[in-house]
This record gives sequence, structure tokens and C-alpha cells, in this order.
Amino acid sequence: MRFGPVLLADAEGAVLAHSVAVAEGRLRKGRVLSAEDVTQIREAGLVEVIVARLEPGDVDENTAAAHLAGAIKGNGAGLSATSAFTGRVNLIADGPGVAVLDVLAIEHVNRVHPMITIATVPPWQQLAKGGMAATIKIISYAVPQADLDLACAAAGAGAIRLAAPKLRTATLIITEIPGGVGDKGRIAIAARLEALGVGLEAVVMVPHKTQKLADAIKDAKSDLVLVLTGSATSDDHDVAPSALRLAGGQVHRFGMPVDPGNLLFIGDIGDQHVIGLPGCARSPALNGADWVLSRVVCGIEVTSRDIAAMGVGGLLKEIPTRPQPRRGS
Repeated sequence: MRFGPVLLADAEGAVLAHSVAVAEGRLRKGRVLSAEDVTQIREAGLVEVIVARLEPGDVDENTAAAHLAGAIKGNGAGLSATSAFTGRVNLIADGPGVAVLDVLAIEHVNRVHPMITIATVPPWQQLAKGGMAATIKIISYAVPQADLDLACAAAGAGAIRLAAPKLRTATLIITEIPGGVGDKGRIAIAARLEALGVGLEAVVMVPHKTQKLADAIKDAKSDLVLVLTGSATSDDHDVAPSALRLAGGQVHRFGMPVDPGNLLFIGDIGDQHVIGLPGCARSPALNGADWVLSRVVCGIEVTSRDIAAMGVGGLLKEIPTRPQPRRGS
């Protein structure tokens, strides 16, 4: 692509690089100049204009963006592409879910040519219907076909997809202690489930006793069992993890390097998933349980190693250096 000023006599068919004021308004940048456009520019008193000219082997920005978007989303699982405009295509979530990214492939795409770019949400980001998962932007007015082909190849069979919810029902078991907070947090947890398309089938209140909690876990019939204790779980052998084992289940991990959210545990009983929620889940604010809950609901395996890796970026509490604190000082 050639870029720079040309005399108006040579401007027809080129792409206008910067908007130009004319008698009838403005000719916007990115416009392919017609003979009439050139006449209007001349009548505005200009003798030259800055343009981009495609050369053999170049692909215009919108065509390039559309092709790359198609390669990046592969078979399109859970995502829809917007129409290309000014070299940009957005990938939009068709419903709630979690963004699954091939990070290495996306990095490879962005290394092919500086004018060929893709920006995404972080890996495993929870999205609502209509949420933007990625934006593909061709910065220049055209890019070489050879580089576009390399970028599309780097994207593989789809570098980004949306994992949709697999679990449909949940039971929330809340343990009570004398003078405790009761069912505080029920509304916040129900809202989290609703955002993922999960129905809260039952809320069960039981005393903060191992046997009582174990019985409630065994009685739960939902795909997902959530346990919120009246007293914080402070050890792998505390009431809630012990109750899950007593009920015949397994605890795969207690504790996570995310703050708030440290006191979470995850396990299963038969084919039911079990998450022991930290006390911070009573608040609607983002915490480590959100990261685990969204993945589990969307059918993504969460191992002890996965939780350990959440520590990088896992400082979710307010810090003095945050440019825009969520709360007032």
C-alpha cells in the first residue's frame, strides 16, 4: 500500500486518509474517492489530498478484518461476528458463557504484521449475552494478502470460543450458627447463578454441624451443590469439607490464592459438583468464587493446578494505587 499526498488529478479511486471539508459537508476518511468527490475537493480550494492506494497483493481493511474474524472464531461456537466497518469486526457472545482462548495462537496472530490486530477479554472471562469477547482491527487501510494469510493460519481452527453453561440446576446449603447472619448472601448467589442460566432449585438451612450438613449434601439432587457456612471454613478438615467426605464425596482443593476468596473448596459427590463458598460470596462484588463458579457451570474442568494459577491477577481487593477505586475513600 502506498500512502501520502497526491495531486487531485491522481486521486480518483484512492482511499481518503483524512476527512476533508467540502461545500456540502465532509468527506470522511476511508472513503474511496469518486470523480464527483474529487470535483468537490477541488471546489473547496485544495490541489492535493492525502490518500492510501492499494497495490497488487493488498487486501482492503474491511475484507481483511472479516476474513481474520472468520478464522479466529473457527466454527463460531457461541460467538457472532459484526459486519466489518472501518477495518473492525467485533466478536459478540450469543449467550452467557466463559471465553476460552488459545493465547499462544492469538499472540502469534498479533506478531504477523503490526497492522493486523486482535484484542480479547482475559482468558476465562465470564460474558453475558451481547458481551464483546474480542475485536479484530486492521489499523491501516490495507494489508498484504500474504500477511493476512499467515495471520489466518496462525489462528488455527479457532483461537477463541465461548463455552456455554452445561449445568442447569443448583442447591444452596447454608449452615447456621447462634447469632449468625442467617441467609444473608442468598440474593447475591442467586443473581450469580441467574447470570449463568442456572436455576436455584432449593435453599436449605441447616445447623453448622458436620452430620447435618452431610445429610443435606446427600439429599441435594441438583447438578451443582453450593455450601455457604455460617462460620468461616478455616481448615481442610473443618465442618464443610468433612461433611462432604462424610456424605461420600471428595474434596479436590481447599484454599485459593485469590483475595477475596481464599476460603473456597471444590469437590464432587458422584456426578454432582460441589463448591464450598467463601464468606465474601455473600457480597455481589467480584471474588475468587466467581472465577471457579463460572468455569464449573460451563463444563470447564477446574483442577487444583488451575486454582493455584489464579494467584497471578488474583488480588481483587482495593489497593491504594488503584487509579479508579470502586469505593470512595
